[in-house]
Amino acid sequence: MYDLGELIAEKPIVPYIRECDYAVRKSWVMPERRLLDYLLVYVQDGRCRFKVDGVEYSFRDGDFCLIQPGSLNLLEGLTDTVTPFAHMDIFYQPEREQSFPTRAGQIDLSPYSHLLQPRLNDVYGIEVPVRLQPRHPAKFRDTFLHLVECWQHREPLMQLKAQHAATELVLAIIEEHQAVNQPVRPSPQSINWIMPYLSLHLGEPLSIREMAKRANLSPSRFSALFRQRFGMAPYQYLLELRVNHAKELIETTELSQEEIASYCGFANIHHFSKAFKKKTGRPPGAFRRLR
Repeated sequence: MYDLGELIAEKPIVPYIRECDYAVRKSWVMPERRLLDYLLVYVQDGRCRFKVDGVEYSFRDGDFCLIQPGSLNLLEGLTDTVTPFAHMDIFYQPEREQSFPTRAGQIDLSPYSHLLQPRLNDVYGIEVPVRLQPRHPAKFRDTFLHLVECWQHREPLMQLKAQHAATELVLAIIEEHQAVNQPVRPSPQSINWIMPYLSLHLGEPLSIREMAKRANLSPSRFSALFRQRFGMAPYQYLLELRVNHAKELIETTELSQEEIASYCGFANIHHFSKAFKKKTGRPPGAFRRLR
């Protein structure tokens, strides 16, 4: 079971449309297979019968179906049909261009397990049914048809529009299928923001309490999580950043030691000199003479 915050910290939601079309067909059958990615189908005209993980579903004009990765499915058009569809990844996969819409009879996906998308239904607090019933069906339909239309064009701007439409659809699906009545489980907090934050505020006085507040954590929990992530206490990490920045300024500028101390967030030049020598083995003046 995934936590959504933890999952998107590692695999951001960046929909990638692999294949989509309008699919105008006579009665048809797609034999059993399992998917590596998501398959979203809109039954615009006709009647279909889809069997997903052993359960049969009947679809007719205006219905949406979402089949998630790994699900065993058999798809059948009972009449002439128009079924716009999209195969897509929801979560970022660096090898996404190696993935593919699986073919009839492909049930064992173990050789391609590294390409298998995480399932939304494996995210804590989210349960998405096979038969989607969007809260705003007309808007959902129009957005999906816009996605399919844009993807048919290969111009970069149209591809970007298709990507934007896919993101809207994914957001709607997640928002509409989050559990609202069950207790919220505390989730592991991501502190991936800390590096750019510290770099941006390096010259300012920073406290563990302030950083913990920004992460919505207690100071003790923040410190423990920080040590787990970076292998040292927040103060030690911040001091290393400050000394490393000071070294860069000494090597590349003619700024005075007082200015460097201020720019790097040291309280005064004495604190700067002591910390710099402890980390580098030389005081700032001696380090500058080595240039």
